Amino acid sequence: MDFSSSKGLAKELVVMRLITKDQANASLRKLGGKNKTGSDLLDVMLETSVLTPFQVESIKRLDTDVLILGGCKLLYPNAAGSFARVFRAEEIETGKVVAVKLLRHRWVNDPETVDLFRREAELGMKLKHPNIVPIHSVGSENGYHFFIMDFVQGGNLKDFVQIRKQIEPAETVKYAIDMARGLEYALKLGFTHRDLKMTNVVFSVDGSAKLIDFGLATDDELLEKVGDGGVQHALEYSTLEKKTGAPRNDPRSDLFFLGTILYEMLLGEPPYPRTRSREERKQITRYRNIRALSDAMPGCPRQVSFIIDRLLHINPDERYQSPTELLTDLMEAKAKLDMTAAAQQKDEESGELELPEEVILMCIERRPREQDVLRDYFNRHGFRVLVISDVERAVRRINTDPPHIVLCMTTLRNGENLQDVYEDLIAAVSIKRIPTLMMVADVDADHKIPAGRETIIHLRPQPMALRDMRKELTIVGQQAGIIPKEVPK
Repeated sequence: MDFSSSKGLAKELVVMRLITKDQANASLRKLGGKNKTGSDLLDVMLETSVLTPFQVESIKRLDTDVLILGGCKLLYPNAAGSFARVFRAEEIETGKVVAVKLLRHRWVNDPETVDLFRREAELGMKLKHPNIVPIHSVGSENGYHFFIMDFVQGGNLKDFVQIRKQIEPAETVKYAIDMARGLEYALKLGFTHRDLKMTNVVFSVDGSAKLIDFGLATDDELLEKVGDGGVQHALEYSTLEKKTGAPRNDPRSDLFFLGTILYEMLLGEPPYPRTRSREERKQITRYRNIRALSDAMPGCPRQVSFIIDRLLHINPDERYQSPTELLTDLMEAKAKLDMTAAAQQKDEESGELELPEEVILMCIERRPREQDVLRDYFNRHGFRVLVISDVERAVRRINTDPPHIVLCMTTLRNGENLQDVYEDLIAAVSIKRIPTLMMVADVDADHKIPAGRETIIHLRPQPMALRDMRKELTIVGQQAGIIPKEVPK
C-alpha cells in the first residue's frame, strides 16, 4: 500500500471498498495541507471513526486481505476461541451489522480442522429457530475460511454472570426455557449441540437467550491431535459418554452440560473447578462428585433445584431423556414462580396477608429416632416438615430460605442458659419474625427471652405429647397469621 501519499492511500482504500469516496474526500479535507502521508490520513480516519483501530492496525501491517470477506468489512474482534475468532462486521451493500467467524490462521492448512469448521457452518445454516443464532453463508477467500451469521447485541452468558454474580431462579428458568427450546428444535432435525457452555449462549436485545456454535462433535482422533488448544469442551462430552456407557452424540449429554450452566447461573460458581488440564477433563470423578444444588443453595426453590440436580445426574438414564421432557418441568416451575411473584406483589400492594398453601415446619432435633417420629407425625397432619439436626445449619437455612414455623427440641446441660446456647437461633427467628416453639426440660428455670421477642419465641415444657405439641404449634401459627383458624388435619 502507498503510505507515502495520503491521496494514494485513500484511493486504495476506496478501491478495496473499505471506505466510500465521500469518506475519503472528507478525510482528505480534514487532513489539509501538503506533503501529508498515508499514516497521517490513517490518524484522521481513526479520530473521525471512519476506520476502527483493528482496521488501522491491519492496514499498517499490510494485512488487508482479512478486512473484506464475503462482501463484509470487518470492524473489530468481538470474541476469540481456540479455533476461531468472531468479528463484528458490516455488509458493504446494505450496511447491515453481522458477525463473521474466522478460522485461526494456524489451522488453515489442516484439512480435518477446516472440514470441522465448514461442517459447523453448514449445520448452522439448516437451523432456523428464534433461540438459535442463524448462519447465512460460508466461504473461503484469500486463504481465509469464514462464515457469516447474525450479530447478537446483548453479549454472552459468561460475561452476564460475571457482572451479575448470581441470577435469580425465575430469570434462570426463563433463560433455561429458551436454551431447551433451541436444543429441542435441533434434536428434531437430528442434531445435538456438543459444545454447550456459557460463552455459547448469547442474549438478543429483547432479552431472549440464543445458542451458537452447533456442530462441534469431533472424532476422538481429532481431539487427541488438537491437544490443549483444541475443543476442550468436546473432551468433556467424550469423557462423560465413555465413562457412563452412553452412546456418542447422546442428546442427554447436552442436557448434562445445560445443567452445569444453570448451576453456575444460580450459585455464581461452577459445579466443578475450572481446569485446562486434559487429564482432569478425562476423570469421571470430576463430573460425578458434583454437590447437589439443593445442598449447595438451600434457598433455591425446590422445583428449580430438583430440575438442576436431575440434569446433573451422572447416570444418563436418571437424567431428563430429552429437551421436550425437560421443558415440561421448566414450564411448570415457571408457572409456580410466576404465581409466587404475583402473590407477593399482591401482598405488597394490598397489605393483606396471604396464607401459604402448605405450612413449612422446621424441626430442630439431633436424635435420629425422634427425627423420624416428628417427620412422620407432622407430615400426616398437614405440615411440610424439614428436619435439621444441627442448630448452626438451621440458622443458615433460616437466613437463606426461612420456614413458616420453627420447632426446636432444646438440649441444655446443667447450668446452661437458653439465651446463651441458642443466641444465634433466637436472633435469626426474631429478625425473620418466624414463630418458634422451643421445648425445654425445665420451663420454670431462668430462661430469659430478649425483650420484645416474646410474641415470636414461645417456651413449652419437654416432654410433651405430639398431639399437644401440634396444638401449641397451631396456636402460635394462628397468632402469626400463618395457619388458618382451622387446624391442619
